[in-house]
Amino acid sequence: MPSSPELNPSPNLYPNVQVSQTSSPVPPVDIPPQFTPPAPISNPAPSSQDSRQTEAQTVPQHESAQNPDPNTPSTAKVTPEPPCTPSKAEPPAVLVQESAWSVVLPSAYSRPAPDTLSYLESASLMSGTLESLSGLGEDGSSFGSDSEINGPVRRTDKYGFLGGAQYNEGSEVDIAVAVARQREMKWLDMFRNWDKWISRRFPKVKVRCRKGIPSSLRCKAWQLLSNSQELLESNPGKFEELEKEQGDPKWLDIIEKDLHRQFPFHEMFAARGGHGQQDLYRILKAYTVYRPDEGYCQAQAPVAAVLLMHMPAEQAFWCLVQICEKYLPGYYSAGLEAIQLDGDIFFSLLRRVCPMAYRHLKKFKIDPILYMTEWFMCIFSRTLPWSCVLRVWDMFFCEGVKIVFRVGLVLLKQMLGSVDKLREMQGMYETMERLRNIPPEAIREEVLVQEVITLSVTEALIERECSIQVRKWRESRGELTHQPVRRLHGTRAIFEQKHRAAAISSGGSLSFLGSHVPPPGPLRASSNDGKEEREEETKKEKEDREQTGRVKQ
Repeated sequence: MPSSPELNPSPNLYPNVQVSQTSSPVPPVDIPPQFTPPAPISNPAPSSQDSRQTEAQTVPQHESAQNPDPNTPSTAKVTPEPPCTPSKAEPPAVLVQESAWSVVLPSAYSRPAPDTLSYLESASLMSGTLESLSGLGEDGSSFGSDSEINGPVRRTDKYGFLGGAQYNEGSEVDIAVAVARQREMKWLDMFRNWDKWISRRFPKVKVRCRKGIPSSLRCKAWQLLSNSQELLESNPGKFEELEKEQGDPKWLDIIEKDLHRQFPFHEMFAARGGHGQQDLYRILKAYTVYRPDEGYCQAQAPVAAVLLMHMPAEQAFWCLVQICEKYLPGYYSAGLEAIQLDGDIFFSLLRRVCPMAYRHLKKFKIDPILYMTEWFMCIFSRTLPWSCVLRVWDMFFCEGVKIVFRVGLVLLKQMLGSVDKLREMQGMYETMERLRNIPPEAIREEVLVQEVITLSVTEALIERECSIQVRKWRESRGELTHQPVRRLHGTRAIFEQKHRAAAISSGGSLSFLGSHVPPPGPLRASSNDGKEEREEETKKEKEDREQTGRVKQ
């Protein structure tokens, strides 16, 4: 394998991250008493009695490091792995020397890919760092680039995961090539006439988003659905200006500490100080400069990371801006009042959708904020299997926050919606453990999407519940510290707001909207709650009343 290419020198974005190079001396490390470094051997043939030497020779590019020239005096020291895992005797390490980097790899990495995945899955997802992924020292050394982490001893799934709970074994049936090509052509046709599709044929756009956006076009589709592409085009050079700003050291320090926690099993973010983490730092820092009143919220990091998996940093930044300001306003502000308010709305909706789950949670006094905060603020990116995450995000960008409510309600209905399932959770601890660690095998992509589509929770219903809960909040807790801005329910609401603003600024009429336009307000439903939405709501409410009657009987 050729040596890793030389990295382009750039400003150190992370002052706490240091990368050791072979040009600088390796600091001495105390060798654990149970570890005996193997002596250099001159015979390249491995001994049949020493399995560890055989494993070491599975990495051919390092033979020169283990078989030095006999004419040259050997002065190299075998650098053992730092004792970051206590008590248990660790396997001997293999010294890897390349042209620019010096990395100590545990011998587990010279095993086949299944063993490597088992090793990766044993690490903690939430506290996963480069040390837990590769056994490296505190100097933060990595493989030299993000691409090398997917080398011959590691394999990724089709989404780029090396292991962990969201690793996909590939058991799902892929869409036929002809069907995938046909869907791509339909989306490309919509891209060419996007405004016309949104204004005249939005129900068809919604159906195609529910079927799933083709992975090759997801980057473009998310930008158009959220209108972030127009925001990018109207602010040329703005992202670079935000990057050059110094930023608040308080937020930058927190961002640095959070970088290694974002999808540590994904090839893009596994290398500490790699390109993925650098771009993530740029986005989060730029947002703190762009919105200094909001600063940084830790739940923004996984959202930005998901966007970075699909688009460059600048596009991901403007997409994050739209999520924070249009789709989920107030979610990431100080005090988290918006998410608490939506927790009350969510619990009230649960009473309508699944009374059994509602009574169980109320019996054990499990407040919604205890389990739905990560669901909503991270848009289920830490909760669901990855194929489900992408389907949920496709619908979320198109239809707005009602998708988040529906997915949460469907999960509670699946986890707590039957007597047999409640028998397994006889207390608060068991219930919380299940809700915080939903087993991936319990979630099927098509079943989840179908239940989300058919669930009787509309935009108008969410807004009505919002007005009720705001009134209760003011009666019990006083006035809201953070006054919520108007929440836009998806693509069509954003489109209509954009054209309304353009019409007002130019002195034109609003006749293109086709119906009465309500004045903007924090609790006002979006104007796309037209005839189609009202008919859907009437039908769903009738079904809900019939279901409630059967439950009472």
